[in-house]
Amino acid sequence: FKGFDTNREPMLEVMRMHQDCVEDIEKTCPSYLKDEARACGDRAVKLGEEFGYRNAQVTVLAPTGTIGFMMDCDTTGVEPDIALVKYKKLVGGGMFKIVNNTVPLALRRLGYEREEIQSILDYIEEHDTIEGAPKLREEHLPVFDCAFRPANGERSIDPMGHVRMMMATQPFISGAISKTVNLPNTATVEDIEKVYMEAWKGGLKALAIYRDGCKRTQPLSTSKSDTDANKVLTAVDFSGRLRRKLPDERNARTHKFNVGGCEGYITVGLYEDGQPGEIFVLMAKAGSTLSGFMDSFATAISFALQYGVPLKFLVKKFINVRFEPNGMTPNADIRFAKSPVDYMFRWLGQNFLTPEDQEGLGLRHGIAETEGESARGVLETLQPEGELDPSRGGVIPFRAPRAAATDAPPCSECGVLMVRNGACYACINCGATSGCS
Repeated sequence: FKGFDTNREPMLEVMRMHQDCVEDIEKTCPSYLKDEARACGDRAVKLGEEFGYRNAQVTVLAPTGTIGFMMDCDTTGVEPDIALVKYKKLVGGGMFKIVNNTVPLALRRLGYEREEIQSILDYIEEHDTIEGAPKLREEHLPVFDCAFRPANGERSIDPMGHVRMMMATQPFISGAISKTVNLPNTATVEDIEKVYMEAWKGGLKALAIYRDGCKRTQPLSTSKSDTDANKVLTAVDFSGRLRRKLPDERNARTHKFNVGGCEGYITVGLYEDGQPGEIFVLMAKAGSTLSGFMDSFATAISFALQYGVPLKFLVKKFINVRFEPNGMTPNADIRFAKSPVDYMFRWLGQNFLTPEDQEGLGLRHGIAETEGESARGVLETLQPEGELDPSRGGVIPFRAPRAAATDAPPCSECGVLMVRNGACYACINCGATSGCS
């Protein structure tokens, strides 16, 4: 920039002052952080000596609040979270509930067991605060202090804590620090004066204070009003992110199957309540493509089950998946399978889902698939009894016994979705079939 040559040495002197501040870092700081800070300072000075500097800030702590939300960050820079549970007002109305995701990680680092963590998380979800949570040790409460006092709690970071954090980082920042010093809504004029004086004594180049509630509206708050109670959207439910592992000693069930002449075995590891938590599939020769695919697929499904994906959802997604090998099976309940994956999830659904879920997915009481009924016989049972009612346009409405299968095609005659009839389909509207009588 114009005038750089005149200001070259003063600018380099300022950069060397930033560089020297690394040696003032306390010994309690991890050595790898201090080494990296020293390397950054040396590199900044060396580049300046070679190429010079623009007339701009060299180091900053950028205001990354909105960007942080988009990156799923709970906090940004040296700014603490305003609360473990907070509510963000939406421009179009309503509120958005935001829950801190790092609480489970912090509790694990502090040595809490899985059951204790889940109990604490449930308490936070219900009370919007960690204070009073069962099994949380008193000495660990300061770890979870935030900028604002929660609606149902008493603790928060002291305003001078914000100032001292900025004082620790200011020697490495060439301009002002983008950070707010949060004060409670009970703060007095004297409290604010004290914060400014301490910041000046600590060498801060600028200071921004926010007193809770000083504006008519604010984008983030620690509680919701009663009028907004029905408009809150939950952003994160961290209780569902924990993995539920099976015990070391667990019951299991093994099933042999044959799809189109290709044999295999399914082994299902069970939780104490009898629900599946892991799946192993042995099929074809070890090292073959099919064997590797099925083994990897079973591992992925096992993780899905342990992280809480409902079995009903998995069954719905994977039945009717079609690829080789496929064909007839010796299983009386699954006469035909479109693929090993189709067979596997039909078998899982028939053995571990409720009768209602099986009915909804078409896994039981299907037309001619398990009951031995013919399509024509089922169609006859659907015919209305008695005379047609002219007041209803000559049609007496009736309800089909089950919904169309997830892979059912439309009828070529009338366009209504067909229902399964063994390995084929039948139309309950006009009686046409897809090729079976």
